[in-house]
This record gives sequence, C-alpha cells and structure tokens, in this order.
Amino acid sequence: MSTETPATQFLEAHGVAFTLHPYDYEDRGGTKVSSEKLGVDEHAVIKTLVFEDETKTPLIILMHGDRQVSSKALARQLGVKQVQPCKPEIAQRHTGFLVGGTSPFGTKKTLRVCCERSITALPRIFINAGKRGLLCTLPPSELVRVLAPTLVDCATEG
Repeated sequence: MSTETPATQFLEAHGVAFTLHPYDYEDRGGTKVSSEKLGVDEHAVIKTLVFEDETKTPLIILMHGDRQVSSKALARQLGVKQVQPCKPEIAQRHTGFLVGGTSPFGTKKTLRVCCERSITALPRIFINAGKRGLLCTLPPSELVRVLAPTLVDCATEG
C-alpha cells in the first residue's frame, strides 16, 4: 500500500512529526473497526466529518470516534442557523478524499476546521492520513498548530 497522500505531503511540508498506521479497512466500519484493529481507545481515534451550513458553505468538524456531533450545538457556537453533514459526493468534491479516507490535512479546497475542544487534551490522536485504511498519530498540539481550528463543545454520547 502506498502511504503517500495529499495529507501526508501536507504534514511533511509543515514539519509535523507523525507515525503511519495502516489497517485493513472495512466499509462502514468507522472508528470502531480502526480502533479495534490498531488496539487503541476509540476516544483517541478522531473522525473527520464534512458538514455544511444553511448557505451550503462546507466545514470540517473533528470529533472523537466514540462521540457524535450535536449539529444544534455546533451551529449555535459558529453563529449560523444550522449545520448538517454533507452528502458523500459533495464532501469528496470539497476535500478530494473518499469518504472513509477523509483527512483534515491536504484538502483540495481550504475549509474551515472545527475541533471538539477535549481532543486537544489528549496525549496523542489517531486521525485519517488521506486514504481508507491509513491513520496517523500525532500530538493534538500539532493539529492545532497547522490547522488553527475553531475549538467547539458539541460532542454527544455516541
């Protein structure tokens, strides 16, 4: 498996130290499968979700694997009327990544990135490296440094 993706190129270009973790991807397996295959806590596996507001402006929300996004709470904190997940083909058009392989790094278009605040308190995170079946680990401080995300509190129990 080739491990070079727009995401890994972005991380290298920004001097981020990261470790790659390939695993056997399962369609619709999500973070539950990747955390089990890598033997890590699902809370530290971060989902990259593409949402859009009422004007169809896309944004990325980073969320713990074992939590869901409260779209009402997220919209309120962003000062918009509503947010909802993009359809897979729309998300792919914005990011350049297939759903299941979406990374916040190296997206085709520059998108606003929001990050659940508690993610920044973890010692390290596992996040998609730009293709299905490939996660990378890095300290959340590096994610904050290179993406400058808006920190939000919109997690609900998964």
